[in-house]
Amino acid sequence: MLERLKIICTELTHKWDCELLEFNGEADHVHLLLSLNPKVAPSVFVNNLKTVSSRLIRKDFGEELAKVYWGKPVFWSRSYCIITCGGAPLSVIKQYIEQQESPR
Repeated sequence: MLERLKIICTELTHKWDCELLEFNGEADHVHLLLSLNPKVAPSVFVNNLKTVSSRLIRKDFGEELAKVYWGKPVFWSRSYCIITCGGAPLSVIKQYIEQQESPR
């Protein structure tokens, strides 16, 4: 599921003329390092990313998700966190995301 989600996020960022620099996830959340086009409002992008990815993941993994969400049409919570990293070296941010423990 995580691999499929990465593909979806990569494709969607390209459609928005943005770039997915790093991606990883844990059992209950994901980390994305993005280079967003300055014309793109981060909140609008995240809303679209969550909407599109939820629809596609529920389509591809409906049976698995039904066991966790009891058949409710959800995938993401309504919350998210956006942190800018203008001062931090990208290598440090990428290393942090790479070191996240993937679900087993």
